[in-house]
Amino acid sequence: MLQLVQNGARELAVGQDYRRMADYHRHMPHFHPEGAYLFVTWRLAGSLLAVLPDVIYATLGQKFAAEDRALANAGGARWLEDTRVASQVAEVLRTGERDNLYELCAWVIMPNHVHILILPRSDPRKVTHWIKGRSARASNLLLGRMGPFWEHESYDHFVRNEQEFCRIVKYIEQNPVSAGFVAAAGDWPFSSACGTS
Repeated sequence: MLQLVQNGARELAVGQDYRRMADYHRHMPHFHPEGAYLFVTWRLAGSLLAVLPDVIYATLGQKFAAEDRALANAGGARWLEDTRVASQVAEVLRTGERDNLYELCAWVIMPNHVHILILPRSDPRKVTHWIKGRSARASNLLLGRMGPFWEHESYDHFVRNEQEFCRIVKYIEQNPVSAGFVAAAGDWPFSSACGTS
């Protein structure tokens, strides 16, 4: 769990130097402070067929939440509804933790996207590339298809304090409930909330 200290009006994880972070941009900015927990989301290629309304959101977090709600009912690719595919993606996530690429704190596999909360033990870009690459190859084989499986861009957000960590875990594990797929988080089989996953 995060060790926190009070630093003026904000809490920072002990040992965090937010000046030392990987910083790069594609369509969205990506900031990866060394030693920080990361909330990462990515979706299937072709999962959002409709263009989202051109709305200006106060924060990137609000924009992300709106896009996540749109994904729940999107009419595009939903290959993760196939339990064989969702099972192998879950196994890739667990393998990465066993291989010490990251600590896997929370995760959920939805019909067309994935949310994870991890503590990377190497470059987060390489971790995300490994998860998406390995799971895409295996999924395409299972489905007998070729071509892009995941969208290239991912959303990520580094966790700034313990309260945010707990809020993100809840967000991830409650995602199937919020989408109306199950009544209780533990009923969704492809999630850290399910005791048998």
